[in-house]
Amino acid sequence: QVQLVESGGGSVQAGGSLRLSCAASGYTYTSNFMGWFRQAPGQGREGVAAIYTRGGSTYYADSVKGRFTISQDSAKKTVYLQMNSLKPEDTAMYYCAADFTAGGSWQVPNRWTYLGQGTQVTVSS
Repeated sequence: QVQLVESGGGSVQAGGSLRLSCAASGYTYTSNFMGWFRQAPGQGREGVAAIYTRGGSTYYADSVKGRFTISQDSAKKTVYLQMNSLKPEDTAMYYCAADFTAGGSWQVPNRWTYLGQGTQVTVSS
C-alpha cells in the first residue's frame, strides 16, 4: 500500500520560509518522479515542482522559480520542498504526488497515480 505523508505546513508572513516534507512508503521510489502540487480554494490543482529520483533533475512552475527548491533524500524516500520569499498567493493546500506517467507535462495532475493527504500553507500579508 502506497503512502505519501506530508508535513511542514503552517502559517507565515509574506517573505517568510517553510519546508515541506513528503515521506513515501510502499512505493518503488527509484527511477521515478516525485512532485508537489497545490490547490487554493476555488481553484484547480497546480503543479509546483517535480524531481526525477534517479539523477535528481528538477522542474518548476514559472510562478515559483527562484523561490522554491525541491530536493530529496533517497535513502529516506523523502522529498522536500523548500519555500522561500513566500507570497500571499502561495496560500494553498500542498500535496505530494508520486508515480508520474510519461507522455505529457508533469504539471498535469491526472498523470500522477498517487497523491498525499495534503498540508496547509497560509501566507499572510
